[in-house]
Amino acid sequence: MNFLFVVLRSFVSLIVLFVLTKMLGKRQISQLSAFDYVIGISMGSIAAEMAINESVPFFDAIIAMVVYAIIAYLISVLTIKSIALRRFFTGVPIILIKNGEIIKKNLRRALVDLNDLLEEARNDGYFNIDDISYAIMETTGHISFLPKTENRPVTLKDLKLKDTVAGLYANVIIDGNIMEDNLRQIKKDKKWLIKQIKKQGYESPDSILLATVDVNYKLSIYKQGVEDEKKNVLE
Repeated sequence: MNFLFVVLRSFVSLIVLFVLTKMLGKRQISQLSAFDYVIGISMGSIAAEMAINESVPFFDAIIAMVVYAIIAYLISVLTIKSIALRRFFTGVPIILIKNGEIIKKNLRRALVDLNDLLEEARNDGYFNIDDISYAIMETTGHISFLPKTENRPVTLKDLKLKDTVAGLYANVIIDGNIMEDNLRQIKKDKKWLIKQIKKQGYESPDSILLATVDVNYKLSIYKQGVEDEKKNVLE
C-alpha cells in the first residue's frame, strides 16, 4: 500500500473516530459502562483496520463506525427514558460495606475479593476498614466510600450540628417514576411519599425529575426541566 495512502486513511479514520466520540458525549471517555467499552473497542478496531488494511473498503469502514455510533446514541437515549433498560445496559450500584460491615455475598456478586476492596480503600485514604460506614461499587467499577461520622472532615457547618448520622440518600423518584423498592428499604411506602410531595405542592410525581430521602427522612425534590432547583421539608 502506498505510504501516503496509509497516512491519509489513518488521518481520516482518526478524525472520524474523534468526531463520533465527541458526538456521543463525555461519558463515552470518562465513565465507561460495559456497553460503552464494547462500542469503543469495536469502533477503535474498525478505525485501525481502515487505516492499515487495504482490503477493507474505505467507505464501508466509515459506515460501520457510524452504525456503531448510532446504536450507542440510541441506547443512550433509551436508557435515559427507561429505568429497566438503564439497569440492563449500565447495571446498578452494589453495596459492599453497609454500616461498617462487609457484605460478602455482594463482594462475590461484584467479582471483588477482599484484597481488592482493601486496596481501593487505601487508595482513597482509608487504611483502617473500621473508618468506613459505606462502600459502594458504582456502575463504572469505581468504589465510593462514605466514612463514619466521627471520621468525617470537620467543617464550619458540622460545628453547628448535633447528633448527625452518616448514611445514604435513597432515590425515591427518578424521572417521574416511584422507586418502591427503595421506599421499602427506608421502611416507607408510596402513600407516605405522595403525602410528602403534596406538602411541597406536587400533586403527582410526573413533574419530578429526582426525589431523595436522607437518614432523617428529609425529602429533597428536583423538578423536571429546572436545573439545581430543590425544596426541602422535614417529616
